[in-house]
This record gives sequence, structure tokens and C-alpha cells, in this order.
Amino acid sequence: MVTTRATAEDSPDRSDRSAVRTLLRLWPYVRPVRVRLFTAAFVAILASCLSLVIPLVLKWMVDGPVADRDPAGVWLGALYLLLLGVAEALLFGLRRWLVARPLAGVEAGMRADLYRHLQRLPVAFHDRWASGQLLSRGTTDLMLLRMFLAFPLTFLLVNAVTILAGVIIMLLQDWTLGLVILIPAVPVMVTCVIFEKRYATVARRAQDQVGDLTTVVEESVLGIRIIKGFGRHRSQARAFRELSRTLRGTELRKARLLATIWGVIVTLPEVAIGAALVLGTIQVADGQLSAGTLVAFLSTALALRWPVDSIGFLLAMSQEAATATERYFEVMDAEQEEPTAAGATAAAATTTGSTGLEDRGLRFHDVSFRYPDAPTDAAPVLADIDLHIRPGESMALVGATGSGKTTLTALVPRLHEVTSGHITLDGKDIAELPRDTLRELVAVAFEEPTLFSASVAQNVLMGTSADAGEPELERALAVAQADFAHALPHSTGTQVGEQGLSLSGGQRQRLALARAVVGRPRFLVLDDPLSALDVHTEAAVEAALRDVLAETTALIVAHRPSTVLLADRVALLSGGRIAAVGTHHELLRTNAEYAHLMAGTEEAHR
Repeated sequence: MVTTRATAEDSPDRSDRSAVRTLLRLWPYVRPVRVRLFTAAFVAILASCLSLVIPLVLKWMVDGPVADRDPAGVWLGALYLLLLGVAEALLFGLRRWLVARPLAGVEAGMRADLYRHLQRLPVAFHDRWASGQLLSRGTTDLMLLRMFLAFPLTFLLVNAVTILAGVIIMLLQDWTLGLVILIPAVPVMVTCVIFEKRYATVARRAQDQVGDLTTVVEESVLGIRIIKGFGRHRSQARAFRELSRTLRGTELRKARLLATIWGVIVTLPEVAIGAALVLGTIQVADGQLSAGTLVAFLSTALALRWPVDSIGFLLAMSQEAATATERYFEVMDAEQEEPTAAGATAAAATTTGSTGLEDRGLRFHDVSFRYPDAPTDAAPVLADIDLHIRPGESMALVGATGSGKTTLTALVPRLHEVTSGHITLDGKDIAELPRDTLRELVAVAFEEPTLFSASVAQNVLMGTSADAGEPELERALAVAQADFAHALPHSTGTQVGEQGLSLSGGQRQRLALARAVVGRPRFLVLDDPLSALDVHTEAAVEAALRDVLAETTALIVAHRPSTVLLADRVALLSGGRIAAVGTHHELLRTNAEYAHLMAGTEEAHR
């Protein structure tokens, strides 16, 4: 099944979305720490308002002690200014202390929720999404959100209050000069509205491109053996450079937009301050305005420079945070695996109470399956599967490449949901069983073994309950002929490294098999579990597996005759349908397709 993974080109058009409405979705995470955040905002407003008191002290000094040539008054004014500056600094420090710990907790909580949610999403979701896109949402995007909550969220409010208070102070000092200062307000607001829409689009594109770049890096690291083995490092480097160049272009466009709004926001107020200075100087010369009032007015205007100049910067960070919020909730809004599948109740009604011998074991009842993202007119991957594996029986599943064997085995632990029909374990519809219960009953080993960056013991015991210990581990390693683990530097405590790449393919496959059998499952699903083993190891594993299979009900995808012979019966899957069921020898005599498959695999095996 070929899937299309989400990339930057797939991102939806969000030009009409509201940044405020998007950011409000963060409220459930912020609510537990709202008291400290509100307190921090109040402290910041208080500190910012203290800075507006400084021009009033300057007015008093110029019109009083300076005009009266009173040195003691000048020193007293200087002391007032020093105390105001120290108080302002201490209040801003207190604000930082108030927000640091709770916002780190918000980020950690969101990251934990994202990871937990990813574990509960269906396999079909992970088939569609590139891993780099998910990684960037759990790292870069959450960092942007923490920065937004720590700085822009507070200072958009603080600066708005400061600007309002400052404008009122200037109008009270001289309303004509105040109106001159207010002239740029309209063009600045229009520029901000235009900037917000354009920047939102570019910010989204940049964050999606970061996800694509992360995907390339991750795939290159995990596939480094293939890249080196085929000498593809130059082509991979070129692909990386192309993505980097694209991201660089997007970031430069962001920088140009930010430079444009910053230029407008800085230039227009500066021109207004210059005009106010000229007009105020004329008024002072004409005796219409005191020198102290002009100094206080201009000092207030200069004190408002940072709150005004930072508007573009704060809006840019807010837009990036809104985009990060949007990307975060794109994943969080994805539907988790439902405890029961659609239509399961009706199906269960037909099986409840039917627990006779004919319904026990593993049974497929008229099962069909089509991938969720497949076209509606596409033929199903599996169609009309009727198959019964009796209790304690092992059945081999044989078929040509692409016939649907792996897909069929994935339906048993509900990695995918059946499109129609149902599957029962001992007469119970698996769609009615809680997933945790189902996966305690069914153990799986995939053809491509996946190991984690953990010890050998941790990887194997992942397949059983938390209280399993050394005896269960040793038994499973013996069954899988994985005694090589004891020869590793730290025995079964040896870390196998990312993806287990420090081990050979056969070693990884044996550890995956040990993980499947360690919990003595009632139902065992093995997807060609011996494909990477040499002939002698395969024979030893098969001999040990016979004892395990005698205690369980098993479905085994097989390609080699030696693996087929482990099973009591064989099912031939052809074109997504069960073409024949019987013993190995019966099918060799009566089914030409099966005989052809076995002859080909036997010859290839030799």
C-alpha cells in the first residue's frame, strides 16, 4: 500500500483564520497557571507605568529645582529617578520569575499530551504523516508557544496599557502636541492588519518546511547504511540543500515583511516626535509652554518608543504562535482509535452466545478491507475472507507478493479496522474487546523487526506484563534461539541502539520473535518471522517453536516450505481472497498455484 505523507505542500490555506480564536485553544493548558500569569501581567503593567512617572519627575525638576538653581532639589530628583529605575527593574525581574516555572510546565504538559495522543492514533494516521512533521510539532512548535506565553501574550497587553496611559498623559500636558503624536496611529494600524494576514501565510509555510527538513534528516540518519552503501550521499546532500534553500527563501520573506512593518512603525512615530519637538520649541519660545512640560512630553513620547516599535515583533511572534497552535491541534484533533469499531455491536449480537467448538479459535467472517485513503471505486485489498483457525491449531498463510497477507495479519490486533465483516476470538468479536485486552490475548511478530533504544531484556519483555522477569526472558530467548544476547558486552542488559542497528538482521528478527512468545499468548500472529535466518538457525528456531505452537492458536505468514510445515493447515491467499485451504501435501497435489509458489520458494531457498 503506497501512502502519501503530509508535507509543506499539503498544508491547508489558513488565510481566513483568526489568530485570536486559534490561540484561545491554549486556554485549557494555561488555566491551571492563570493566577501566576495574571499576576505577572499586573506586575509588568505596574513596572511599565512606573517608567511613565519618570517624565513627570523630570518636569518637576526642570520647572522647579533646575529653574530655581536648587542643587538639593536636583539631587532629590535624581534620587527619585534612581528609585523608580530600580523598582522598575525589580518588578520586571519578578515578572520573569513568576512565569518561568509554570510555562515550562505548560510546555511539558502539552508535549506529554501530544506523545500520549500519538500512541493512540490509528496506524493509518502514521502512514499518512511524515515523522519529521510530527517531531517539529513536538519540539519547535511547542517552544514557540512557550515563548509566546512568556513574552508576547503579556506584553501585547502591557504595551497597550502603557501606550494608552502615555497618550493620556501627553494629551493632559498639551493636547495640540498630543494630536500631532497621534497622527501616525491610523496608518500604523492599517499596516498591522495587512502585515498580520501576509505574515500568517508565510509563517505557516516556514514551519511546515521545517517539518520537511526534519523528515529528511531523520530518514538520512536512519538510512545511513543504504546511503553509504549505494554512494548516494551527494544526492541526499543536494536534496537537503534544496529544502534548506527553500526554507531560507521563506525565512527571508518573513524577514522582509517584518522589516517593512518595523520600518513603518518606527519611522512614522519618529517623524511625529520630530514634528512635536519643533512645534513644542516654538511654543516654549512664545511662552505658551514651560520647558519642563516640553521635556516631560518628549520624555513620555520617547518612553513609548519601545511599546510602539515592538508591535511588529510581538505580532510576528503571535502569528507564529497561532500557526504553531494550529499545527499542534491538527494532530490533537485527529480521531483516536475507538474502543469498538463501527457496526461492532450488531456483529457482536450475531456471535454472542455462540461459543461452540465451531466458533472457538480465530475466525474471519466474510471480512473485507480497503485502506481508509483509497479511492471509493478502488477494489478492496481483501474481499470475502472466510477462514477458521481452530483452538490450538496453527495455520500458515501463503500467497504471492502483494496478495494481502501482511494486511490480513494486521487486522487481528486491530492495527487496521475491517471495512466489512468481523473477526472473532473464541466467539467474541474483537471489535467489542477493549484494545488492551485484545492485545494481551494476541501477540505479533512482524517481518521487519523493530527494536527500541533500550536493553535486550527491555525489548523482549515489552511483549509481556510488567511483573515478568528473568525466567520468562530466558525461555523466550531459548525459543527464538537468541542465546547470542548472553555474549553481548553486558549480556541482556546491553543497549541495542536506535532501531537495533547494532545487531544483524537475523539477530533483530530473533529478538522480535522472542518478544512475541515471551507472554505465552493465547493467539499468535507471525508475519514471516524467520525470513532473515540462515538454514541451521531456522531449523533450530522451528524445532523450538513447535512446542510454543502446541500451546497456542497461530496464524503464520510463510514463504518457505520449512515454515509452512510448522502449521497444521495452509490457507492460500490469491488476489485478496482465500483460494484454497488444506494441508501442505493436499494443496501440493490439488492446487497448481500453491505448487508453483512452493516450488519457486524451495528453489530460491536452495
